[in-house]
Amino acid sequence: MKIRHRKQFAAEVSTSSLNDIMFFLLLFFLIISTVTNPAVIRVALPKSDTKQSVNRNPITLTVTEDKRYFINKNQIPFSQLEAALLKEAGGEQDPTVVVHIPAGSSVQDLVDVVQIGARNKIRMVLATRKPD
Repeated sequence: MKIRHRKQFAAEVSTSSLNDIMFFLLLFFLIISTVTNPAVIRVALPKSDTKQSVNRNPITLTVTEDKRYFINKNQIPFSQLEAALLKEAGGEQDPTVVVHIPAGSSVQDLVDVVQIGARNKIRMVLATRKPD
């Protein structure tokens, strides 16, 4: 008498639908990543043998609460502020001025300083502090 052995049951996982799922997940993450930061466009930049230096030493302009103006710790009257900023920029290409102004100052005080930068094509950056 011949005894037949049953075939052992082998567990199988169907992976044919996993390709579709992975494709949809990839597509989903690509779309979400472009929506979260739409202003970023990646391009391959050309190479150059020459180097252009960037202004790494910004000029510091401090305005106190009693409207005294300091350029790199040197007090300057407001009437001479524009000339002093131009002298301090010294012909640099794209000079940068970091403006330190108290939080309680009027908006007009800030606008007066920023207008000087706008007239002379000087980049003005407002210094802030971290929130507590």
